[in-house]
Amino acid sequence: MNTGVVKAYIIKELAELVRSRMIILVYLVPSMIMFLFGYGIRMEVTHTRTVIIDHDRSKTSYELISHFEHSKYFDVKRLNISESKALHLMKKGAVDAVIIIPESFEKKLLKGLKTEIGVFIDASFPLRGTTIQSYIEGTLLNLAGNYMSDKKLDKLIDVNQRFLFNQSVRDENAIVPGLIGIILLVAPAILSALVIVREKEYGTIFNFYSSPVSKRDFLFAKLSVPFFLHSVNIFILFLWATYFFKVPFKGSFFIYWLTSEVYIFISLSVGLLVSIIARTQIVALIVTIIITIIPGFLYSGILMPISSMKGEAYIEAHLFPVMYYNHIIYDCFLIGQGFSSEKNLLYFVVLLFYGMALLTAGNLLMKKRAG
Repeated sequence: MNTGVVKAYIIKELAELVRSRMIILVYLVPSMIMFLFGYGIRMEVTHTRTVIIDHDRSKTSYELISHFEHSKYFDVKRLNISESKALHLMKKGAVDAVIIIPESFEKKLLKGLKTEIGVFIDASFPLRGTTIQSYIEGTLLNLAGNYMSDKKLDKLIDVNQRFLFNQSVRDENAIVPGLIGIILLVAPAILSALVIVREKEYGTIFNFYSSPVSKRDFLFAKLSVPFFLHSVNIFILFLWATYFFKVPFKGSFFIYWLTSEVYIFISLSVGLLVSIIARTQIVALIVTIIITIIPGFLYSGILMPISSMKGEAYIEAHLFPVMYYNHIIYDCFLIGQGFSSEKNLLYFVVLLFYGMALLTAGNLLMKKRAG
């Protein structure tokens, strides 16, 4: 390796990034993504607009309504309207859920007879609809448990429930670590693609074609700058996650750092492959965004657990590195097993193989010649 040539290229790249002010975006964009999506993505559904129609107007029905009114998950309105009018309000988008308490509700309960409660939920967004359904069922079961206790009825099953790893069930604990995986996949890939494609767009790539500089030295110098710049983001994103979003960190910081460095290496290799096929910076930017952001969100585990995927989706998830990285990162933040877990160790090896395979492919496909 010609250290003089590599040093000259590195200084040139740093000067170009400073001159174009792109170096500001290297740290501004990842932090913006972290804060925008960290505060913006919410799985918990609160303040559900709920209309309750009480046809019974008994002590038990009032107690049931009170359970909904004192919950942060519901904004309750008691309305004396027909079922059709309530459903019309839902069609207009003014109501998220309608609960109808039938006549003789209390009498049937006291006699031990089966009774029903009508529940209509806006399921335009399925995930939100099923979440509201779970909240309503939980509230009804809670009332049923209290009712059985008041009537001194024996309960055959007593559920002793505990949440593990995310005891407070905070959205931030589930979203923010996953965002690190998406950010460190997208941002380094974009920068590495642009620094090489820029040479093609400006025509300065012909200086490399006609010079005795080896392809290895050229790639090492070009990728070193994005690698070291984004290595700083590993620490910045960690600080945002732990101090601003208050996400607990229970694992090894060394494993977090080492895995993240390997992951950045993979991202740079993705950008290298994009730079081979793209001839302008705008094309490189669009292609990189498409092949990193879309798989990043779909297969990072933020929106849907990988274990719940089936068929082609499950296979595709295992073809992208973000799944392997995020599994280790979630362990670092919330569980803390580290490499004592065989699965974590296997996923780390997969990331190493992934990075070497992509870099080798990029090195072979990039030719030191025009066209």
